[in-house]
Amino acid sequence: MAQQATSCPVRTARLGRVIGPRPSTVSAVALLLPGGHETSGRKPSPLTGGAIRSLGRTLGRAGQGDGLAAHVVRYRVAGWNGAEAELARDAEWAADEVVRRYGDVPVCLVGVDMGGRAALWAAAHSAVNSVLALAPWLPEDDVAAPAEPVKQLAGRQVMIVHGTNDERTDPELSFRLAERAKKANRDVCRFEVHSDGHRLSQHHAEVHALAVNFVQGALFGQRYARPVEDALAAPPPLGLRMPLASGFGRTLG
Repeated sequence: MAQQATSCPVRTARLGRVIGPRPSTVSAVALLLPGGHETSGRKPSPLTGGAIRSLGRTLGRAGQGDGLAAHVVRYRVAGWNGAEAELARDAEWAADEVVRRYGDVPVCLVGVDMGGRAALWAAAHSAVNSVLALAPWLPEDDVAAPAEPVKQLAGRQVMIVHGTNDERTDPELSFRLAERAKKANRDVCRFEVHSDGHRLSQHHAEVHALAVNFVQGALFGQRYARPVEDALAAPPPLGLRMPLASGFGRTLG
């Protein structure tokens, strides 16, 4: 008797539990998109989301009183995988899931590394009002391939943060993308973290303070810090090479 072949279960994306304190009423959501790989069909490692979970806890604590829920997106697979754009598809699914769970609330996509690229790509979703991309992985410019899309960023608040000494993801590529996006959307800014690397660990406190200020401003209409206001208002390249000052955040409270 022939043995029946067993099929592997199809993986599905999902949202992790709310990170940090859960608000009594959810009025906005930060979707946290971890890093990934250029090509991989494997299940993501549970260790991948450490950095984004840390930021999620910071955002959750700061936004609890306003009703902010922060969720990590659990990808189906670890890789972007070329034209499949797997991580971007999972980010779009996550935005759909937010609408299903919480209704018509604004969403900020917060991504690191390959998750930063996914956040930028998925910005067209109707629930998304803002994107925060930290050290985003972007492909090298290739005349034979289409340029990274930017039209989907129109009407969104967009911030990119990149360390100038990042040896894993090229900060010049994120500057070029921001420069293109700024032509179609004035609400784009980019901060440079001087002397910092891919993990932005040397200026951890400042990066988290900047993220909190941006997310609370974009989702709840709170006033942006003066450097963020200046970066959004300044023409290229000034607003796209804004230095993140040492000690940023200490005088915001």
